[in-house]
Formats: sequence, C-alpha cells, structure tokens
Amino acid sequence: MRSTGLFDIQINGYAGVDFNSTALTADALDHALNAMLLNGVIACLPTLITASEAVLAARFAALDAAVAGSRLGPAMVPGYHLEGPFLNPMPGYAGCHPAAAMVLPDPALVERVSRDLRRPILLLTLAPERDGAIGLIGWARSRGIVTAIGHSAVDADSVRRAADAGAALSTHLGNALPQPQPKFLNPLMAQLAEDSLHASFIADGIHIPPAALKVMLRAKGLTRSILVTDATAAAAAPPGLYEFAGMTIEHAADGSVREPGSPVLAGSALGLDRAVRNVVAWGLASPVEAIAMASSIPAALLGVSLPKSEVDWDDALHPTVVRGV
Repeated sequence: MRSTGLFDIQINGYAGVDFNSTALTADALDHALNAMLLNGVIACLPTLITASEAVLAARFAALDAAVAGSRLGPAMVPGYHLEGPFLNPMPGYAGCHPAAAMVLPDPALVERVSRDLRRPILLLTLAPERDGAIGLIGWARSRGIVTAIGHSAVDADSVRRAADAGAALSTHLGNALPQPQPKFLNPLMAQLAEDSLHASFIADGIHIPPAALKVMLRAKGLTRSILVTDATAAAAAPPGLYEFAGMTIEHAADGSVREPGSPVLAGSALGLDRAVRNVVAWGLASPVEAIAMASSIPAALLGVSLPKSEVDWDDALHPTVVRGV
C-alpha cells in the first residue's frame, strides 16, 4: 500500500542522537532524521524536556542551529515541542523529568527561550492544575501554540477549564501517573472523558499494555487518537547506555528505556512505523487508520502542512520506499 509519510510530534532523539544535547550538530541531526526517513517518518517535532531556563535556552539554540544547518531539517522539522518545565513535580507525575527544575507556568519564560528561534514552538505540554496554567494556555492559543496536558494530577474540573482555555491534547495519555490511583476520580479518566481533547499514545506495549490501549482508543475514538514514540537516542540503536537531557539512560534487552537501576521509564526506543504495526497487529486499527493516527491526524491538530511525500509499505507494514523529502 501507499500513504503519506508519518509525523512524530514527540521525539527526544533517535539513532544515537540526543536532541536535548547542547552539543547537537547539523551532521548528527541529519543522521537521526535520515534514520527516521528509513522508518517512513517525514516530519517531526524535536522535543525538549524540563530544564532550567538557562539550560532550555542553550538547548533550543543548539537544536535550532542544527536544524537550520542540516540538509534534512528545513524540510522535516516544522517546529518544536516543549514538554515542561510547567509540569507537576510530585513523585510519579514528574516521571524522569527533573522535578527541581519545574516552575510555575509563565508566558514570559516561553518567550525568552524561543524569541531567537528560526522555527516556532508548536506544542507545549503542561500541568493545568499549576497556578498560572490556564492563563498560559490562553496566551499560547493566541500565538498558535497548541497546548497539551501531561505529567499532571489534573481532575475533571481542571481538564474542563484547560479545554475551555484552548488545551487540545493529552500527552502520552496513561503514563506519568503514580500508583495507586483512585479507581474512578483520577487524571486518566478525567482526560478520557473530555471529548474536546485529542490524546497521544506510546504504542510500544511497554508504556501501555495492548488491552489497556484498546480501551483508551475506544473511549477517545481513533480520529482523536495520535501515535507518538517519545523516542530517545536509544531508538533505532542497540541495547546499551545513551545520553538523554543530561541523564544516562539504559536501553534494555526487553526494549524498555530507563535510568539505570530506576523503575521509571525515560522515553522509549520505539520507531513510529513500529507503533503503526503494533496497533494493527493488536487488532486495534486498520492499516489506513493506524497510519492516519501517525500522520494526518496530528498534522491537522497542529495546523502543519506535511512535506508532499509518499511511502510504500510492504504486506507486513514495513516502509520500503519513501519519496518526496
């Protein structure tokens, strides 16, 4: 079959390359983007995670320079995803993000770290229950930035207020939640019940068991569901140790990625084409539906025009030829 190329809106690194590194170069970025092309991905939002303002500014400067100086970046990178630092710092909600660097939502901080960028921040993940978050969501909406709920202890009322202000997405829904949670009144249920929100899912079988993903996709609906990888430098790379935003992470033989000795997941080693194959193999979507969840649906949500491209897929849903990038 033939389709448009895939669009990954949450990707921290790939093929041994950490997008959060201040030492990122154009050549390294091209290496990662070329590896993504081989997996059928023709566009992405490089994702920077929580750090101090000074570190975020330095990371954005390095990333933006690498995109501008690379061969593939200008076509494949329409903008960036900032995941933090306006998250919930409580254990479990913070995930692998450094809680000490989390701050209250502040539009001025976003302006300062992005004012010199050649490409815009297109997606901002935050915790709506934090003071100032609703105002930041409205501010972002007025500037064309889509906001998402993530790493959050949000309740149904806060979800509603965030959606009314302009929040449009739940980031990696089902993850970054401490255990145990109340059976019904919990952040997962609150976001699943909000019909105005899309939701992104990491369909690697590690972040969410297939049976649970089946239930969440039924609740959200396939046309409001998005496949992402949350990939790190460990993706498209063998098991071993890698760098991620100042941390050392371990890509284990079972495919999981964690800080060594920690039970907390630190991104993934997933490729977006594998996510497509997984949801089809698990009987959760048809090939056409799964590809849409990883291409046209996120592009429409973010208002991004994808590069004109075609991907040929074999019968096992492996990309064989990518044209147009």
